[in-house]
Amino acid sequence: MAATVKDVFDLIKSEDLKMVDMRFIDPFGVWHHFSLSTKEFSEDAFEEGLGFDGSSIRGFQTINESDMILIPDPTSAFIDPFFEVPSLVLICDIYDPITHQAYNKDPRYISKKAEAYLKQTGIADTAFFGPEAEFFLFNDVAYTTTANTGFYQIDSPEGWWNSGGGGLGGQIPAKRGYFPCPPVDSLQDVRTQMVLTMEQVGMEVEVHHHEVGTAGQCEIDLRFDTMTRMADKLITYKYIVKQVARLNGMSATFMPKPLFEDNGSGMHTHQSLWKGGETVMYDEAGYAGLSDVARYYIGGLLKHAAAILAFAAPSTNSYKRLVPGYEAPINLVYSQRNRSAICRIPMYSSSPKAKRIEFRAPDPSCNPYLAFSAMLMAGLDGVQNQIDPGAPIDKDLYDLPPDEAAQITNTPGTLDAVLDALEADKEFLLQGDVFTEDLIDAYIDYKRTEEIDAVRLRPHPYEFNLYFDI
Repeated sequence: MAATVKDVFDLIKSEDLKMVDMRFIDPFGVWHHFSLSTKEFSEDAFEEGLGFDGSSIRGFQTINESDMILIPDPTSAFIDPFFEVPSLVLICDIYDPITHQAYNKDPRYISKKAEAYLKQTGIADTAFFGPEAEFFLFNDVAYTTTANTGFYQIDSPEGWWNSGGGGLGGQIPAKRGYFPCPPVDSLQDVRTQMVLTMEQVGMEVEVHHHEVGTAGQCEIDLRFDTMTRMADKLITYKYIVKQVARLNGMSATFMPKPLFEDNGSGMHTHQSLWKGGETVMYDEAGYAGLSDVARYYIGGLLKHAAAILAFAAPSTNSYKRLVPGYEAPINLVYSQRNRSAICRIPMYSSSPKAKRIEFRAPDPSCNPYLAFSAMLMAGLDGVQNQIDPGAPIDKDLYDLPPDEAAQITNTPGTLDAVLDALEADKEFLLQGDVFTEDLIDAYIDYKRTEEIDAVRLRPHPYEFNLYFDI
C-alpha cells in the first residue's frame, strides 16, 4: 500500500485516516502497539522515532536503561480493517535513543541481519519463506490456575464429544477433519472472512481449509514472500484470524496442542534460496530435483534441528505435539513426499521454480522473525560447510525393521532439552552478528524461569487421577 514516507502521508490524506497505530514485536512473538492522531504524526517519526518504555517489554531493557524508540517502516503500512476509527498501521523497528543504532534484541532487526548475511555469503541473495500456520477456533474457553485449582475447558460444536445429544449431529470424529464439506465443516464462511480481510490489507492467500483435528482446526496458506516480509505477514495473519474469530463469537488459538488425543497445530515452513532471479535449489539430476546447495541446506537443518526448535517450537506445549509414535515430524531425516520426515521435498510441481524444502517441526506459537532466521542460518551453515544430510528415507518410518528404526534419531522431547541444545550449539547463529549472545541468553533465561519452571512446579490435573488415592 505504501513504499515511501510520501506514500504514507498520501494514503493518510486520501483515505482521511484519523489515527496511526505503531506496532512492534517482543522476543516471544507478541505484538504490541500504541496509537497517535494523524495530526500529531509527522515525517520526523521516520527519522527521530517515537519513544516507549523498553523495560516494560519482556526480554528487552532493564529499568535503568528503559528508554527506546520506534522507527516505522513505510513499506509495512496498511489500513487496519477492524478499528472503528480509520487507522493506519505501521510496523516498526526498534532503536537505541542514545546511539541511534538498531536494537540487537529486536526480532525484526535480527531477521533483516539474517537476510543481509545471506547476501554476504554469496550463496544467494534472496530467501523465500512460506509458512502453513494451523489454528483452532473454539466457541467456549475457560481456564485458571491458582494455589488450589487448575483446569481448562474448551468446546466447539464440531467436537466429537458433543455427539451424545442436544445437537444436530455431524460432529467430526478425532483425526477426521481433513477437507470435509459443509455442513460438517461449519467454519467455511468464517475462514473466507479471514481470507478476504487478509486480501484487503494486501496479503496474497493461496488456499484455506479445515484441518485434520476435530473441534475447529483450520489452516490458511499465504503465498511465499521474502523472509522478513513473510514474518510481517504472519504476525498480521495471526492478528486477523483472532479478530475475525472474535467478531464471530469464537476464540482462535495458535497453541500447538490444545486437545488431547487429536492432532496438534503445526507450521510447516517452506523455504528456498534464489540468486539473480533464479533458484539455486534445483538440479534435474539430483534426488527429488535437489541441487547440492539444497542438499547441504537440508544437512544444516538436520544438524542444528534441536537448537532451531528452541525458537521454532518454543513452548512447553509444543512437545505435546512433537512426540514419538504419531504423525509428528520428529524424525531427523529427509524425504520426498514423506510427511513423517522433518524435512520434506514437495513434489506437486516439476517446475524448477517450485523446488523448495519444507521444514515440518515448527509450530505457530513461535516468533517468526527468530524462527525463520534460525532456519536460514542453519541452512547456510550446511551449505558453507557442505554438511551431507545422508541418504533420504522414502519408506514408512513407522513400519521400519527394528535395526533400521534404531538408526533414526529424533528431535528432543522437551523445551528444556532444546534450550540445552541451543546453549551448546549456537555458533551458527552468531555468524555475521545475526543473533547475539545477550539475546540468546535472555531468551533462554526467560523460558526456563517463566515457562519451564512455572509448569514444572504446578500439579497437573491428571496427577489427581493417578495419585490422589495412593
